Amino acid sequence: MIALEALDRREALRYLGGAAVEPNETMTRLMDGCEAQLLRVAQPKYLYRVVDLPCEELTVGEDIRRHLRGCDRAVLLCTTLGASVDRLIRVAQVRDMAEAVVLDSMASVAIEQVCRKADELIAAQFPGCFFTFRFSPGYGDYPIGLQKTFLRLLDAPRRIGLSVSESCLLVPAKSVTAIAGISEHPLERQRRGCAVCNLRKTCQYRRNGEHCGF
Repeated sequence: MIALEALDRREALRYLGGAAVEPNETMTRLMDGCEAQLLRVAQPKYLYRVVDLPCEELTVGEDIRRHLRGCDRAVLLCTTLGASVDRLIRVAQVRDMAEAVVLDSMASVAIEQVCRKADELIAAQFPGCFFTFRFSPGYGDYPIGLQKTFLRLLDAPRRIGLSVSESCLLVPAKSVTAIAGISEHPLERQRRGCAVCNLRKTCQYRRNGEHCGF
């Protein structure tokens, strides 16, 4: 279990398109309220499993093979904030769209914070090893359909209630699946970049001529 104690406001503002803007009193109150609601209902959970490489079932496409080059193992990871967060956002969409947009942005920040904490906890189990960054189905030519394979291998529907729709969308929505390579030797540093991001078509950063820092 991972505990969320606070959310990164600056990151949430970047999602909202106001990275360089100081929030006014109204926005600050709105973000305070949204953060409190999210921290109250979120139930962050994660699962992981280490697999040996090569693994034909998981290394589909040139991008993932390039990403895992030099690794002899990989860690499969899934994280979720739980169904209550999805319900919270849906209710807000009916009641107050401004609140819903802020909730959605802050929930995106929350799931990334959960992923980063999971990264730390997993890495601590492999002292002296080196990891690639997380690479998710939908990045580059890595098929989005592998969401189903990830969840099956992790037994995620039974263990943490994370499933996938027929169109390969994760349910609950504020969830992540990813794979990261593990090596006993230093790895060449890679940059993620927009070209291999599954949010590139809807990314608020790109609309504003910015990027997320990866």
